[in-house]
Parts: sequence; structure tokens; C-alpha cells
Amino acid sequence: MSKSKIMKPGMRGVIVRVLSFPGGFLALAWFLIRVIPKPSRALYPCQRAAFPLASAFVAALLGLGMTRGVRQLARPQLANSRPARSRGLVSVLLIAACLPFFLFGSAAPVSMDFASPASAPAALVRGPIGEPRGIRPGRVAWAFDPGATPWKGIGNGHWWEPQSTNQSVVDTMLAQVVCSVAGASGAQSSNVAASWDALLKFYNASEGRGSRGYQKGERFMIKVNFVGAIAVWGALGPDAIDYPNTSPHVIHALLDQLVNRAGVTQSDITVGDTLCNFPDGYYNLLARDFPRVNYLSYTPQSGRVTPRPSSVRMFWSTPNADGTRPDYLPTCFAEAAYLVNLANLKGHFDQAGITLCGKNNYGSLYRRPDGPGGFFNLHADSPRNNPRAGSYRNMVDLMAHDGLGGKTVLYLIDGLYAARHSARVESGRPLRWKSAPFNGGWTSSLFASQDPVAIDSVGMDFLLAEWPIVDPGESISPASPGVEDYLVEAALVSAPPSGVFYHPTDASPVKRPSSLGVHEHWKDAVSRRYSGNDGKKGIELVQLGGSP
Repeated sequence: MSKSKIMKPGMRGVIVRVLSFPGGFLALAWFLIRVIPKPSRALYPCQRAAFPLASAFVAALLGLGMTRGVRQLARPQLANSRPARSRGLVSVLLIAACLPFFLFGSAAPVSMDFASPASAPAALVRGPIGEPRGIRPGRVAWAFDPGATPWKGIGNGHWWEPQSTNQSVVDTMLAQVVCSVAGASGAQSSNVAASWDALLKFYNASEGRGSRGYQKGERFMIKVNFVGAIAVWGALGPDAIDYPNTSPHVIHALLDQLVNRAGVTQSDITVGDTLCNFPDGYYNLLARDFPRVNYLSYTPQSGRVTPRPSSVRMFWSTPNADGTRPDYLPTCFAEAAYLVNLANLKGHFDQAGITLCGKNNYGSLYRRPDGPGGFFNLHADSPRNNPRAGSYRNMVDLMAHDGLGGKTVLYLIDGLYAARHSARVESGRPLRWKSAPFNGGWTSSLFASQDPVAIDSVGMDFLLAEWPIVDPGESISPASPGVEDYLVEAALVSAPPSGVFYHPTDASPVKRPSSLGVHEHWKDAVSRRYSGNDGKKGIELVQLGGSP
């Protein structure tokens, strides 16, 4: 190779040289300005991102200075030295001069390369593992219809107001997914009634009560996610007014099916989130058509009921819970014959990575957030605090408890207006998604299944398609290590990777199911196909509502 080719830099090298020094200088200045007045700021994410570039800039300056010094020092030595000695001296001096550049090359990629170990997506269990559950084992029905969500966004009213969501479209979407899970086709009233009868008969038969449907006096508990109105924060204050709680329109569609199609008495139904208030705007929309339903609110509110404790206990399957205040189920859960888990499609960028049906159970315990503490810390075992795969996950205890997951006849995920849930500003409002088929619109989706593991596996795949990397600016992301761990533990609950004996109802090993459901990830985000779609044992994702 000729000398001219060796000395001629490529365009990439020119760009790097032009941008590296100004960028390094600005990073150093920013780091010093922010950290010198308050040293603890060095731990902030922005400073942790700036530090490698700033240190690399300093190293580069040292390298240039040392190179100049080497040249000045070596010139008289080389002039009077023998060739062998000259080569040795040159080698030593060059190594010393290049040392800062080695530091430069090793510092930058650690924080800036998304493929580095600190920010790489976790290795996923492709599966399938576990046993599919339901009338159509492992089936997850997904309805997608942008016509359900005409809201134009912030500044145009609120997403939960009557005019912001098309109730008739939501009614059709819910009918489609319920009928699909029960094995029926179409969304006619007769099919909806027959589908609920089939779901309840399947559940009662599996519990040894014979193949029978709803009987008057049997209670339903609909567990929703109202964390935006959690009692310790207040009820939809200015910072939470647009927080994407479970949609009142989806609740309305569900009540309409139970009351007007399945024949359930209104007073036999309770809906709410134990530790949260029931917002006035939601209540007014629902109570107009279903005035005798029990609307659960932590704080006493007009027309609503407050939770009361029962004697049904939750036994946490970990010694970390020893010595803590015992947990009990509220009476509305303990006295219910049937539960419906109505969760949200959300990331959880501060603790769990995702929050779907499994985490929706966190609000199924009787606790007083403004009262005495000492309860088992549910967040201590979150992937943010313990990312190691094969660890105890308290969500599995909730999913396996006879009075919670054991009573759940249907799992639903409200994905009309999906969200991020993080410390960022956009955490408090719905987000339009970039991934297909949403393509810059609202997620406009509903999901249903009888398999609690399968529906959360599908929800996780949608969240991963939108947020596929570990965001270095967040505490945790859907792609972080440990996020899917509860799904693996639940799928293999009788012999989980953690080795934990899950016994939330103090059950014996004989009573334990071998699996709470099936877990796997789709083949790709374009086809969205699972093993069940190919006629094998696993998840079957059924797409409804147009052409997703």
C-alpha cells in the first residue's frame, strides 16, 4: 500500500475528528457546571451519559500533549542512538503516548453503544413453555379498530370523556374478543350471552362444581387499574387528569355484556381498584346506565362503596415476607364467585418494566396507604431491584392464589390509549405509538384470554415492539433483564427456575397446578405468529377488527 493511501483519511474519520472535540468539550463543561455545585448529580442519568465523553476528551488532550512531548524528546535521542536502541525507545514512547487513546476507545462505547451489556435487551425465552389454558387453550383475541379512539390529544378535552371514545365501536370490539375466546364467531347479542355462559360453565366445571353458568346471588368482582387515582396521590389532580387508567368506556361495555346479555344482577357486581378512588368523570358515565352496580372507592365518595377486609389471607412464598404485617383480601374479592381482571396496556419504566394482568393484581389486597405500614414490600422483588432471572416473583403468588387468579374467569387488557408510565413528563398521558399497525396513532386495541400467562406474553411483545431497547435514560424498560421472569415462573409454577415453592393459599404440593399458562414470544413483529397459530401447542393470537 502506498504512503498516500495510508495518510488519506476516509470521510468517516473526518466526521469523527470534526465532531469529537466540540462534543467532548461541551460534555466536559456540562459535567463540571452541574456536578461541582452538587456532587450527587454525578449519579444522574444525564451526567452518567456525559462523563465518558468528557473523560475521553480529557484523555485525547493528554494524548496530543504526550505525542508532542514524545516527538520533542525523541528527536535528539534518535539522532545519537543506534538503530536497535532507537527502535526500543520509540516503542516505549509510542505506548506511553497512545495510552490516553486506548482509554478514549474504551470509555465511550460503555455508555453510548446500545449493544453494550448495560443497555442490551435481555435474552428472551422463545418457548413455548407451560400449559395453555382455556376453552381454546392458549388463545388470545386481539381487536384493533382506530375508529374507537377519535380523541385528538391534549388540549382537546380528555381521553376519558364521553365524546373522546366511540362507545359503539368499543362495544363491538369487546364482543368480538369475548366471543373469540369462548370459541364463538361474530358479535351478536345471542353469541355474547352464549359466550359468557360457556366461560362460566368452563370455569365451574374446572373447579368441580359441574358445568353450570351464573346463578342469581353469585358475585362478580371486576378488578380495574386506577393507579392514576391512587389514594396517596389524590383523585385525578392536575398532574393525573389524563393518566391512562382503565377506560370507563371499556368498563361500560363489560357491564353491558354482563347485565344485558348474560343476565347478571347489577347489585351482584363490584368494580374498582382497592387502593384507589373512583373518579367522578368515570362514575358519572357508568352510574347513569348501571346505577345499582357497586363502584369501589378507597375514599368515601357519593354513590360508591369502600373496601373492607376479609379473613382470607395471602401467604407470600418467600422468607423476605417474614415479620411483615399479614395481607388479606378485601371482602369484595373474598365473597366473589367470579373475577374479571381488566388491566391496561402500559410500560412500567420505574419498577416492573411492564404492567399488565399480572401486576394488576397488586391492587387486589386490603391495605391502607395512609394508615399503618409494615406490609410486605411488593416492589422489593421487582426487576428494577432484582433483575436476575430465576428469582422469586410475587406476581406469581397473586396469579396462583385461589381467591385471585384461581377465581378469574376472563383476562382483559384495555389498549385503547396505551402509555409508558415513567418519571418522564409523558408518563401522565396516553402516547401515540410508532410501531405497526399503529403507525403514529393510538393503540386502539382490546385483548382477551382465559390464559393469564399467554395474554401478558402477547402484551409484552407489543410493548417490546414499541420499546425494543433498554432505554439508558430510564430505571428499567420492557426489554430489561428480569421483566419476563414472572411469566417463566408462572408457566413452570410447579417446578420454576427459581426453585421457589409457591404456596399463596398455604396449599400443599398436591393442590398446586403444574402450570398457570403458556409463555412464548411471537416469531416476529410483522406476522405476529405464535406456535398456536401454526397448529402447535402454544399461544394462538387471533386478530380481529379489520386488517391489523
